[in-house]
Amino acid sequence: MGRTLREKLARLDPARRAAVEAEADRLHAEYLTLQGLRKARQMTQVQLAEILGVQQATVAKYERQSDLLLSTLKSYVRAMGGELRLMVEFPGRAPVNLDGFGEGEEADARRAGKGGGAA
Repeated sequence: MGRTLREKLARLDPARRAAVEAEADRLHAEYLTLQGLRKARQMTQVQLAEILGVQQATVAKYERQSDLLLSTLKSYVRAMGGELRLMVEFPGRAPVNLDGFGEGEEADARRAGKGGGAA
């Protein structure tokens, strides 16, 4: 008979078990973040999927992923009526907003000087 996850975790050394539990907590918090944003906007996965032009299963996948493309996250947030902003902070320096991230090929072309804008 197979072992349960609880039994397998119990057999790990304490340091490894702590690392596994910390990663599980991090992934769970990340999942709840996107799901929590959607629920706070009183939207279902189906509604969000319709706006994004994807299947409901794709929205569920986004909410489970631990590493989304910025362009995907930006689309997800915009579909809920929000705006994604990316900021960098260094000690002793003013925060810097990063523009153009997560805009896909359009932003890449502008940065390369191919889209008619300044590089």
